[in-house]
Amino acid sequence: MENRFLEFKSNHVSPEDLGKYISALSNGACLEREENGYLFFGVDDNSYEVVGTSFDIATAKKGNQHLELYLRVNITPKINFQVERFFYKGNEKSPVSVFIIPAASEQPTCFQNVPYIRVNSSTTNLRDYHDWMRTIYNSRLDWSKEIIPEAALCDLDPVAIKRARLGFVERYPDKKEYIDSLSDAAFLDKAKITIDGKITRTTLLLLGREESSHYLNHISQIVWRLNSGDEQAGDIFSIPFLLSTDHVLAKIRNYRFKIYPSKSLIPAEVWKYDTKTILEALHNCIAHQDYRANSRVVVTEEKDSLCFENAGSFFEGRFEDYIRGQRTPACYRNPFLVQAMVNLKMIDTQGYGIHSMFLSQRNRCLPMPDYESTNDKVVLRIPGTIIDEDYSKMLLENTSVGLDEAVLLDALQKKRALSEEAIRLLKKNGLVEGRGKNIFISKYVALATSQEMEHSQAKGLSNTNYRNIIVDYLKDYGELSKSQIFAMLQQHLPANLDERQKKSKIENLLSSLRMAGRIRYNASKKWVLSK
Repeated sequence: MENRFLEFKSNHVSPEDLGKYISALSNGACLEREENGYLFFGVDDNSYEVVGTSFDIATAKKGNQHLELYLRVNITPKINFQVERFFYKGNEKSPVSVFIIPAASEQPTCFQNVPYIRVNSSTTNLRDYHDWMRTIYNSRLDWSKEIIPEAALCDLDPVAIKRARLGFVERYPDKKEYIDSLSDAAFLDKAKITIDGKITRTTLLLLGREESSHYLNHISQIVWRLNSGDEQAGDIFSIPFLLSTDHVLAKIRNYRFKIYPSKSLIPAEVWKYDTKTILEALHNCIAHQDYRANSRVVVTEEKDSLCFENAGSFFEGRFEDYIRGQRTPACYRNPFLVQAMVNLKMIDTQGYGIHSMFLSQRNRCLPMPDYESTNDKVVLRIPGTIIDEDYSKMLLENTSVGLDEAVLLDALQKKRALSEEAIRLLKKNGLVEGRGKNIFISKYVALATSQEMEHSQAKGLSNTNYRNIIVDYLKDYGELSKSQIFAMLQQHLPANLDERQKKSKIENLLSSLRMAGRIRYNASKKWVLSK
C-alpha cells in the first residue's frame, strides 16, 4: 500500500528522519502527479493496523525548539504542510497523526538543502536520480486547470453565467452576435472556463454555486473585516467570485472629501477609494492566490486604508517592476484561471493592473499603494486619506510631477530611505536637496506646497552665518566652552541632523574659525576671540 507519496509509521521518528520523510513524500507526490503526500503516525507499516501513537506535533520538540518550527525552518522551498490529529473510529486509545504535505512544484522539496525520495523502502538522495529531478523541475501543475469529474453544469450559478457572457462581450465586442448564439456549455468552452464541457476548478471559483464549493476541497472564501477604531464588523463571501467581489465592494465605505489648493478657493473633490482600484486589487488576489495553501482572501477596511491579503509570494518579479506599466509577466501561478479572468474582463495580462492602481492614486493626489511580499503571502495596502496635506496640494498644483517622481516623493514623505539613483533623479528635477541621509524637499516643491518653514528648518543657515553667530556670542560672553556653544546654536541647526551630526557640525565650524585665526582655545580650555 505504501508508495512514493504515502507512508505509515507506528510511532514517531527522529526529527531528522521526519524532515527527510516530508521532503521525500513531497517530491514523490509531484512525480506521481498527486496534489499531496501523506505521512501517518499510529498505523503499523507492515499490517496497516491502526495501533495509535503518542506522537503529537503540538508538544513535540527538537532540543529546546518546537519540532514544527524546526521542520518549517529546515524545509525549502517553504511548503505549507499541515498536521491533523484524530481518534480512529472515535477511540481515544487510538490517536492518529497525519502530515498532509503539498507536492513539490517546479523545484524539489529539500530538508537541510538535500532533496529526498522514497525508493522501495528506503529514503535516499533525489540528486542521484537525474530524470526524476528533471521531471520535478518541469513539473509545475496548474491547480486552477484541474478537472472536477463530479461537478456538472447544474453546479454553476445562472446569474454568474449571464454576468460572464456580458464580461466576455465587453472584452471582445466584435463577437457579441456569435456569443449570443451559443449555449451555456459552448460559451464556457469558448471563454476557456471549462475544458471540452468539463468543469474545472476555475469554473467553480468564478461561476460555481455556493453549495457546490465542496467540490473544490478548498476554503474558497473572501473575508471582509471592518476594523476602524470603535467600529468592528465582518462578513464572509463564498463562490461565485465573479459576483462575490461586487458584494465585497458594496461593503466598503466610500465617500468624497475635499483638497483645497493653495492658490484657489475652489476645492478638488476626490473619492476616498477608486472603485476600479478596489476591484483590480480583489481580482488580483483571486488570480494570483496560491490555492495549495488553502487560504482565504482577506480584505481589511481600516480607518484610513484598505488592506488586501492573498496566500503565496509575489510570483513573477517584484511589484516595483510593474509600476510604470512597462513589464509584462512571463508566467503565472494559475495560468488557466488568469486566462479565464482576462476573457471575462476581470484582469489584464499586460502588467497594467499595478500601474493603473498607482496612477489612480497619483491622479487623485493621494499616497501611493504599499506592497509587502513574503514566502507566505502578499499584502497590498491602499491609503484612503491624506498623509500630508501639503504633498497632496503639491500633486494637485504641479501636474508636471510624473508617476516616477510621485512614487519617490511618496517614499520620502513616508520617511523611507531612497537609493542613490532615486536621489539623483529627484535632485536632477529640482525636487529635493541635501546630502547623504539628510535629504529633504527642495525649495521649488516647498514653495508649491506652502512648506517654506519646513524647508528652512530642514536646511538651516549657511556656514558663514553660523560662524558669525559664534563670533558674536564670544564678543558678548568673553569665553565659552564647546558645550555652551552647542546649547546656544542647537535651535538654529538643521532639523534633519541627529545629535551626533549636530555636534560634528559645530566642531567643524569651530575648527574653521580657529584655522582662520578668528578664535583660539585658552588655558581654561574654553573658546575666546583671537586678539
